[in-house]
Amino acid sequence: MSDIDREEYAEDYGQIKISDEVVGTIAGIAAMEVSGVAGMSGGIAGGIGDMLGRKNFSKGVKVQVGDVETSIDLYIIVEYGAKIPEVAWNIQEAVKREVEAMTGLDVAEVNINVQGVNIEKESKEESQEQ
Repeated sequence: MSDIDREEYAEDYGQIKISDEVVGTIAGIAAMEVSGVAGMSGGIAGGIGDMLGRKNFSKGVKVQVGDVETSIDLYIIVEYGAKIPEVAWNIQEAVKREVEAMTGLDVAEVNINVQGVNIEKESKEESQEQ
């Protein structure tokens, strides 16, 4: 929908506001579906929510939503052995595609911050071999 169409629609029917949390949830789910992503890095607040049994899909996601566009920062942990630039590129494409399709917002940028590497899988395989 173009800016002119949005203005006409808002005049006729009212405005549609999409919260940061909604965009963050969409972005988090899209990122977790990418091969090579071990998890999201959400700090202490995300850990407390997980301990209480609530699944927080926007953990590790920072979003700024404007009227027609959004900027997204993702904080991820990659699997050991994954090609980090390739994983980051795939996340950017997946998040942009899903957020734009579901919300109609233009995604101005998707910034990927790699916070760590998950080597737990590697350690489990080594202990099974011994």
